[in-house]
Amino acid sequence: MGCVHGKCCSRFPKSSDGDPREFRDHGGARKQHILTERSLEIVPVPSHSFNLEYTVLTQKGYYPDSPDKENQDSFCVKTQVQGNPNIHFFGVFDGHGQLGTECSSFVKDRLVEVLADDPTLPYDPVRAYHSAFLTTNNELHSSVIDDTMSGTTAITVLVVGNMLYVANVGDSRAVIAVKDGNRIVAEDMSCDQTPFRKDEYERVKLSGARVLSVDQVEGLKDPNIQSWGDEESEGGDPPRLWVPNGMYPGTAFTRSVGDSTAEKIGVVATPEVSVVQLTPNHLFFVVASDGVFEFLSSQAVVNMAAKYSDPRDACAAIAGESYKLWLENENRTDDITIIIVHIKGLSNTKSNIIITVNLMYGHYGTVSAAGASDGTDGSTNRGARRRRKGNSGSSFNSGSEVFRSVRSDSSEIQSCQLVLSMNRNPAIVVPSPTCQSPRNSD
Repeated sequence: MGCVHGKCCSRFPKSSDGDPREFRDHGGARKQHILTERSLEIVPVPSHSFNLEYTVLTQKGYYPDSPDKENQDSFCVKTQVQGNPNIHFFGVFDGHGQLGTECSSFVKDRLVEVLADDPTLPYDPVRAYHSAFLTTNNELHSSVIDDTMSGTTAITVLVVGNMLYVANVGDSRAVIAVKDGNRIVAEDMSCDQTPFRKDEYERVKLSGARVLSVDQVEGLKDPNIQSWGDEESEGGDPPRLWVPNGMYPGTAFTRSVGDSTAEKIGVVATPEVSVVQLTPNHLFFVVASDGVFEFLSSQAVVNMAAKYSDPRDACAAIAGESYKLWLENENRTDDITIIIVHIKGLSNTKSNIIITVNLMYGHYGTVSAAGASDGTDGSTNRGARRRRKGNSGSSFNSGSEVFRSVRSDSSEIQSCQLVLSMNRNPAIVVPSPTCQSPRNSD
């Protein structure tokens, strides 16, 4: 959703698609796709004898009043991190503000470099993720890039053997497709960080932020009413963050990398991390900027992707549908970046659990709920994304077991190992307001 001043986007810049050497490292490149102009890449995960088959699409937004604005999305795919054939990184970075392109490009490059330099990465990915995000954020502050009113969100997936570590800062999203009988169900692996979430609202308020919609700031609505429903009803004028005595920065997200002004009112770079143990029922995962999910639900995206055996076809279809829906509802579109990764040949039979980790509070535990969407398309249901942004409870239960969050006695950042299993896969992950910090292991 970005800052109040709007997103910047344009033709494909050099920074939008990462280093081609990184993207093609160790992959089995095939001929380029006619629409996406991308090769289909394949990388093995030898520790568990399966392959990842992946591709990327990035497309600048359409801004009729500013046709030459740059694409502020960036992405990074880095295989064999630290030279380890079982560790692979996928990330999408959605820049915003006047220097959003520079911010997203900087973070795209540095985040994976910092991760790769951390010797604890293979053993404690959660702690390594936390350190890498904060280090990258500090480096961006100290760089030549003026991030006073610019920054980037980040949604990243680190594959370590048969585990996925999903780190989220902002409102982009990672979704995994799970086979459930004759259905394919979308499970969110990240939770959008916006003032619609009660926990995030309360956190930024404690940091001094005013939380108001644009109509409230402009005096058209009562600023004392601190309830915005959910994004289905109020998504056109969402709550935003403002300094106590000013009309800035107006961010509609509560976490980002950069945004040094907004950082003073609680917009932090601390990631929420979800941990997923892969099973043969996991078919593919999608990592995408929020431009995809503005008018498409997670289930709609998974439904579309499941129709195509080639992820390049899926990327083209999702981008096309996203653009169509944007133009049916607005006079512009957002930048759109999509990574789709197919999981091929995984044969283990263990159950899985999704754990959400929030290292900010020094707490850890698990929150998980099954009961995904009903499998309907929902492609025109803008509210699907917006309702999800409103979910803030610590024990959202939609049909199966809910593991209560466990509070640590220590105020320091923690990480621990939990070995848990379930007879059924969770379908929706809703983090606790005090969410958590564990690491799954075999």
